[in-house]
Amino acid sequence: MLKFPNAKINLGLNITANRTDGYHDIESCFYPIPLKDVLEIIPSEKLSFETSGLTIPGSSKDNLVLKAYELLKAEFDLPPIQIVLHKNIPMGAGMGGGSADGAFMLTLLNEYFKLEISIEKLEAYALNLGSDCPFFIENKPKLVNGRGELFEKTKLDLSGYFLALVYPNIHISTAEAYSGVNPQKPEITVKEVIENHTVENWKGLLKNDFEDAVFGKYPQLNKIKNKFYDDGAVFASMTGSGSTIFGIFKEFPENRYDTILKL
Repeated sequence: MLKFPNAKINLGLNITANRTDGYHDIESCFYPIPLKDVLEIIPSEKLSFETSGLTIPGSSKDNLVLKAYELLKAEFDLPPIQIVLHKNIPMGAGMGGGSADGAFMLTLLNEYFKLEISIEKLEAYALNLGSDCPFFIENKPKLVNGRGELFEKTKLDLSGYFLALVYPNIHISTAEAYSGVNPQKPEITVKEVIENHTVENWKGLLKNDFEDAVFGKYPQLNKIKNKFYDDGAVFASMTGSGSTIFGIFKEFPENRYDTILKL
């Protein structure tokens, strides 16, 4: 059985407070985009995990796909399977590729083994894997609060726009990004911007709090963002903690970028 875990972008990202549990409170809008990995499970006599495509750093035992399997196996006594993951979504790029893989593994196992786990329970399992993981269970545009697990529906629809992505070969760890941020309440919330302004008016209103610190260390990222605007983007931003920069265009962009997707 196959699943196609997709990436997401952050439309605005405010770091609003430090938490006593070591995490941070955020507010953002997560928007799924059609850049996808490929995840397959196959019946097998022993557990195995194979990868292809982009090289995944670190040990395979730390991969969220395997952690998702072990999480459900502990409760449902799942049989061994062969897991195959083909990576297209860059790692450390702020697009949630690893989180998507883990969450989609939960939904894949739920369907394949007919476990009948509810959406709410799947989201609870996903939160054990990581803060961004619960979003990918329903995988719809959401306003996000808390550490990333509190969702509110939004009617935002960017269908018809074009999304251009540039992902420089810069891996920015989440810890590195957070170290340069001073949490504070924003003057205008992500929800207020998303619900009361069209995408053409987001510039100057919708901000990513990681940008100041990250752009200070990697000024080439700010140049990429400005280039998007020079090329006619209606909105451009870094997504997540970076390093991917995206631009939203009303028309197919003339310049070449790493990836161009129709939303």
